[in-house]
Amino acid sequence: MTPTPLPTRSIGSLTVGAQGLGCLGMSEFYGPVDTGQAMTTIRRALDLGVTLLDTADVYGHGAGEELLGKAVAGRRDEAVIATKFGVVRPGPGVGTGIRGDAPYVRASCEASLRRLGVDHIDLYTLTRIDRNVPVEETVGALAELKAAGKIREFGLSEAGPGTIARAHAVAPVAALQTEWSLWSRDIEQEIVAVCRRLGIAIVPYAPLGRGFLAGAVRSADQLGERDFRRFGLPRFSPENLAGNLPLADRLAARTSRFGMTAAQLALAWLHHRGPDVVPIPGTRSVAHLDENTAAVRRRLRDEELDAIAAAVPSAAVLGERWNEQSMSYIGL
Repeated sequence: MTPTPLPTRSIGSLTVGAQGLGCLGMSEFYGPVDTGQAMTTIRRALDLGVTLLDTADVYGHGAGEELLGKAVAGRRDEAVIATKFGVVRPGPGVGTGIRGDAPYVRASCEASLRRLGVDHIDLYTLTRIDRNVPVEETVGALAELKAAGKIREFGLSEAGPGTIARAHAVAPVAALQTEWSLWSRDIEQEIVAVCRRLGIAIVPYAPLGRGFLAGAVRSADQLGERDFRRFGLPRFSPENLAGNLPLADRLAARTSRFGMTAAQLALAWLHHRGPDVVPIPGTRSVAHLDENTAAVRRRLRDEELDAIAAAVPSAAVLGERWNEQSMSYIGL
C-alpha cells in the first residue's frame, strides 16, 4: 500500500515534507555503520514523503555525502538534499576549527557536489559561524553560489540573533538549523522570534535528545568507545545521565495516556511549535523512521502539550548540550 504523503512545509523556495531525516549516524559517530541498512532507510524516507535529507561534508570525512548521493540516485527529483560545510576536521573528534571565508565556501561546495554526484545542492548550510570572518563575506559567497545555480537555498546553524539579522541583510537566509527539543529550549528565549520576524524556517536537529528522550539510552555503559556522546556531550556523562534519567521516565509515563511512544510525544510537541518548524530526527532504522514519521500527523490540545513539556522541565536538565570547545561556537 502506498503511504499517505506527509504534510509539507516551506524553506525559502523549497517545499519539503514536514519532517526530515538526519543522516549523521549513517556514516559514523554512533557506533558501527551498515551502509546497506542506511540506504534502505533513506529510500524508505522518500517513500513516506520525508524529503529533506540532511548530511554534512565532515560526516565520515565525506562518506556521508557519498552515501546519500548513492541512495537518492534515480530519485533525485524526490529528494531535497541538505548538506553543511565550515567545520575543519582533519582527523577524529568533532573538528579543530571553523572556516567561512569565501574561497573555502566555494571550494567546499564544489567538493560536496562531487561527492553527492549532483549538479546542485538544495539547502547549503554553514555549520557554525567563523568568528574570524565577517558573516557578510560568507553569505556573499553563498549568494554567488545560489546565483550560479550550484545551490538553491542557504542557511546558518547555531548562529546568534545578531548574526542572523546581519546575514539576512546581505541575502535571504532560508533556514536556521539548531538544536531544539524538550530538553534543549534555549532558542525560545530570543532566536525563534528573530527567525519568525525575518521569515526564516527553523530546522531542529537532535529533536529526540540523541536518543535520550526516546528512552534509548539508560546508562553510559551502553555507549561504545567511539560513540561521540561519550566524549562530546556532557549530558551523557555517567553522573549527568543518571541525574537526567527521571526526565526520560516522566516522559515515558505519559505514553499510555496519549497512545504514543516517548519519541512520538517529543516529536509531536516540537511539530506544534509552529508551521515553520521542520525537525530532522536521525535514525538508521526503518522501524524507527516509521515510528518517528507517524508523529507528524498527531494533533494535540494545549493542555496536552503543556503536560508533555512539564515532564521535561528545561531547568532540570543536567549538563551542557555540547562540550566546552563546541559550546564556544554556539550563538556567535
